[in-house]
Amino acid sequence: MSILSITLFLTAVFVSVKSLPNAELPAFREAPAFRNGRECLKKTWPSSFNNLNHHHHDPSMIHIAMTLDATYLRGSVAGVLSVLQHASCPENIVFHFIATHRRADLRRTITTTFPYLSFHLYHFNTDLVRGKISSSIRRALDQPLNYARIYLADLLPFTVRRIIYFDSDLIVVDDVAKLWNINLGAHVLGAPEYCHVNFTYYFNSRFWSSPVYGTSFTGRRACYFNTGVMVIDLRKWREGKYTEKLEYWMRVQKKNRIYELGSLPPFLLVFAGDVEGVEHRWNQHGLGGDNLEGLCRDLHPGPVSLLHWSGKGKPWLRLDAKRPCPLDSLWAPYDLYRHPSLFCDS
Repeated sequence: MSILSITLFLTAVFVSVKSLPNAELPAFREAPAFRNGRECLKKTWPSSFNNLNHHHHDPSMIHIAMTLDATYLRGSVAGVLSVLQHASCPENIVFHFIATHRRADLRRTITTTFPYLSFHLYHFNTDLVRGKISSSIRRALDQPLNYARIYLADLLPFTVRRIIYFDSDLIVVDDVAKLWNINLGAHVLGAPEYCHVNFTYYFNSRFWSSPVYGTSFTGRRACYFNTGVMVIDLRKWREGKYTEKLEYWMRVQKKNRIYELGSLPPFLLVFAGDVEGVEHRWNQHGLGGDNLEGLCRDLHPGPVSLLHWSGKGKPWLRLDAKRPCPLDSLWAPYDLYRHPSLFCDS
């Protein structure tokens, strides 16, 4: 099969899912129950959203935010399983899922796949980004849900003071408590930084030639970071009105088109140079290749705590196409997808 044929096949899979909003969601096997070790204090988290804002803050609880939609649901489920499987205190983890459509169906899927999971599901109103999103290098980057990470401080209750944000195309192979417990210091956001990356790549010539925008990074040691793995202090975010700061650059982009890459550049413009650096092991990103071809890539040198298939190529699509990359085999054990039978006896 040629590269063109594979590309057309994978594109068709994405289009078929997106063009059938009422189609059946993927079915998944039930995940095992993961219990706390003896060293863990058993915690309970309110099951009702109305009780969340009255719940006392508990620093021993770990809060993780992810988005849910039909296209990436298989990746999200694998990500949740990986977190629980490697956590020292899995019952102390609360997931905060964000969705735009089919929330009842998505809730049912999560409940039946993870019967013991503590989670809440929030509605992301796409009107929040209406008129603020510009077309980018890849269609998936233009979806409103891709911008939900900007609004976490507004969506989540005030009793959630810190959040880990995870993309839906990653797996965790270490205890997430290690990431949760990093010291953010005075910073709002923590993430692995990559200061060797050519920063100019993320903005176009119109940006760099502008006397107003081109000096945006002057006076700070701005480094690239991937927004698919972030630890965020939501109290500092709210106090600093960082949602509004990110929205400002979205409006600038809509008017003047100063970049090509979805929700990433606004984060770089607001936070680059003011990020608490996290070990690179917590985001071995780029395993999905680039945004155009999605070719296979190797791991970066060093230890690994998290594998991230950012880029065009997704492991579940490549596995289904029988054209996996070598590292896709590391994702496969976390895939709970219930493959439909090719033949039926009835």
